[in-house]
Amino acid sequence: MSARNNIEKEQPLDARQQSLAVISALVATGNIESLKIQFNTGLDAGLTINEIKEELVQLYAYCGFPKSLNGISSFMQILEERKKNGITDVAGRESTPLKDSTDTYERGRKTLEILTQTPQPRPAPGFGEFAPCIDAFLKEHLFANIFDSDVLNYQQRELVTIAALAAMQGTEGQLQAHIGMGMNTGITAEQVKAVFDIIEKSVSKEQASKARAVLSNMKKQVN
Repeated sequence: MSARNNIEKEQPLDARQQSLAVISALVATGNIESLKIQFNTGLDAGLTINEIKEELVQLYAYCGFPKSLNGISSFMQILEERKKNGITDVAGRESTPLKDSTDTYERGRKTLEILTQTPQPRPAPGFGEFAPCIDAFLKEHLFANIFDSDVLNYQQRELVTIAALAAMQGTEGQLQAHIGMGMNTGITAEQVKAVFDIIEKSVSKEQASKARAVLSNMKKQVN
């Protein structure tokens, strides 16, 4: 095995996972010019059109519609440019049609129970009781309508979420929650650290330091 292959094997995140994380961080910070470059990198690394599309749709729930829509518009431009240059990108699989007739709130509540591995009362205590509509949006739009699509699995979706939250300011509480959810899907501490290395390179050292502090505090709480 070559030295290069040895290095790649030692990376906690493979090329596709790295691209998902970088795209997420750049969408979250609105860095469109770098995002366009990363779209090319991600497609060349083997991400499908539908996988990137799913990521951009999911990010509306964490970054807001403007950044998600800007990302989608930029992705459309890159796909058109690649097509003109004779590059045929793989569309990828479509989402499996749902057979579960359970209402969207209940599907989302069950998904959140899987991710958190804890019971999820209806409505959510605190914010869900104070503002029931936001609890409904969270369960129905994010953890049902978006997470119901299996184009990305739960582990990939949590990787995307961790990267976005780590890239943004003032989201440490949510970041801690999603690191826990991510680990429940099989994401390792080393992979989380690798995401924060990506944040340092693509966003800032300051943001990466804040994210690393969240992970460090989680370890202290466990010990």
